[in-house]
Amino acid sequence: MGELNKEVVDLVWKRPGSNGVSASLFRRWTQGLVFSETEHTALEQFEGGPCAVIAPVQVWTSPRPDKVLSLTSKLREEVVSLYETWKGRCGVLLFLYSVILTKGIVNIRNEIEDTTEPLVDPVYGHGSQSLVNLLVTGHAVSNVWDGDRECSGMKLHGIHNQASVGFLTLMESLRYCKVGAFLKSPKFPIWILGSETHLSVFFAKEMCLVAPESPSEQARRVFQTFDPEDNGFIPDSLLEEVMKALDLVSEPEYYVSLMKSKLDPEGLGIVLLAPFLLEFFPDQDTGIPDSFPVYHYNGLKQSNHNERVEYVQGTALVLGFEDPMVRTDDTPVKRCLQTKWPYIELLWNTERSPSLN
Repeated sequence: MGELNKEVVDLVWKRPGSNGVSASLFRRWTQGLVFSETEHTALEQFEGGPCAVIAPVQVWTSPRPDKVLSLTSKLREEVVSLYETWKGRCGVLLFLYSVILTKGIVNIRNEIEDTTEPLVDPVYGHGSQSLVNLLVTGHAVSNVWDGDRECSGMKLHGIHNQASVGFLTLMESLRYCKVGAFLKSPKFPIWILGSETHLSVFFAKEMCLVAPESPSEQARRVFQTFDPEDNGFIPDSLLEEVMKALDLVSEPEYYVSLMKSKLDPEGLGIVLLAPFLLEFFPDQDTGIPDSFPVYHYNGLKQSNHNERVEYVQGTALVLGFEDPMVRTDDTPVKRCLQTKWPYIELLWNTERSPSLN
């Protein structure tokens, strides 16, 4: 049992050759899963660090459609039945350790890309992407793209199925990474939002926001698998493979050649994403309403108005085009959400926009 406990601690905290984590950093993680006094379903985070556990748990406690409640009541009953344990001083860590032991240490190590890196950064105390993915999808992979990719002979693992809840990150707006469709378009309208240092939660009650993938959305996802650097184009030599993947090819030689000349009239040797979608999937209605109520949660007191951990309610406008008449302030939350809805505008019911940090 002692050796097993050491393996768990090493997986979470320790880099090979290091002395482990400092006492001050470890102390930031020693808190329970405690609800806010002013918002009884909102978990409160005392210091920076444990949001990598608290935000994924919060996902299942936020108000949301009855359908979501019924589908997640296995998980909810488990959390509630042991709540007296979870709310104690080390509740967050006990919850994390129980997840690790349930999944299996060997299984987690087989999914993590760099097994020398612990799940919690021993210098800054932030949870790794592997930890976030483990708690969101059940798989401790280190990347957020769809499927696996090859790089210099190495297989890099990504997300393989549509997640129940999503993940969006400000890092994508800065072009540090590209979140795939399986996390951007989850089964339920709930997304964990990542900044450089913190995780919060954005959610809505409109199930149409996560309707089954439309043909144009599928085409965008497939096209982007052939464009891993997110350039917005592919070499024309890959057009046939993309068309085959989408069952768009009937007569390969003639039809693909025709499409190459139509989609690349200047003969530049590339095919742009936008003309490709317009050619094969014109005027497709996404079914998303122009406006809908939205909510944001941030567990840190100091990040909330009047230092009260509460849901911030607002209205999202998704017009599909840029309208200068309804342009709102450029905030980190908005830039994060624009990685999914490029022309989203947000009107919050509070004096200031909610914080992503």
